[in-house]
Amino acid sequence: MIFHTKDISQNNFLVTGGGGFIGGHIAEYLLKNGAAKVRVLDNMVNGFKKNLAILQQYPAFEFLEGDIRSEATCQAACKDIHYVSHQAALGSVPRSIKEPVYFNEVNAGGFVNMLKASIDNNILQFVYASSSSVYGDEPTLPKSENRVGNCLSPYAATKKTNELYAQVFADVYGIKLMGFRYFNIFGPRQDPDGAYAAVIPLFVKGIMKQTPVYINGDGEQTRDFTFVENAIQINIKGMLTENPAAINKVYNVAVGESYSVNYLYQACKEYLGSDFEATYREPRPGDIRNSLADISLAKDLLDYQPEKKFEEGLKETIEFFRDQFSKDE
Repeated sequence: MIFHTKDISQNNFLVTGGGGFIGGHIAEYLLKNGAAKVRVLDNMVNGFKKNLAILQQYPAFEFLEGDIRSEATCQAACKDIHYVSHQAALGSVPRSIKEPVYFNEVNAGGFVNMLKASIDNNILQFVYASSSSVYGDEPTLPKSENRVGNCLSPYAATKKTNELYAQVFADVYGIKLMGFRYFNIFGPRQDPDGAYAAVIPLFVKGIMKQTPVYINGDGEQTRDFTFVENAIQINIKGMLTENPAAINKVYNVAVGESYSVNYLYQACKEYLGSDFEATYREPRPGDIRNSLADISLAKDLLDYQPEKKFEEGLKETIEFFRDQFSKDE
């Protein structure tokens, strides 16, 4: 899918966290569609060489290995750049509960470094990853951008802090900003390994290899599962929009439909032709019970139209991981 009409052949883009899941997909879109330069900044803590290998086939790709906690690195990354898509961050609610200081240093401190570097280098437009976790204990469904509750985890607090800093930097320095509250983004190339791996690759891997699959709580918690292509779309439209009313706002990035974790697991089982059962365990602290987004603001101001819904995206994702895990055997 093509998500822009503007000629980007004279524009340079920076994607932080471009060795990772969402950032890698955004960088690939820009390279495929003729950007003059796409620089990726990543410290490779959550990035993967195989993701960079996909990008390295394009002459316009440039890689800078470094950490957003370094002011000098952020300044170097923003040099001669027109647009920034800031995806570099630490994810995972449970990990943030274990490592709150580390999460603050990267997600909040690193974000301020990137904002300052963007101002100093005259970036035209800066978009960044926020999170649906900022809604916290606000019970209203669907979630509307103007109504948030108390944060339930250090991770959520860092993302809410990003939004606060963005508003202040827009007001004080005049930088054009846009935040995206991602709702459970999933898709090919998500990390299937590690203690904090995403749920869909974990489910597929466990079902295929018949290793324990865990569902936290009763599995009836619901999520607005959002295929990664929709996140790519809003990042591209956000960076390139010329609609002044769209600037300096935060947007929900979702589909506007919710499914339970139990439903997701059953769908994975059915697609893989398996009757392998999951094991239920205690709910995780900091998790939101139900999640569903109102996406009307993004539709109205950015012409955001989620092209791939849950079922189609899930099929594509399961096929990707089925192939990957089959090769591993």
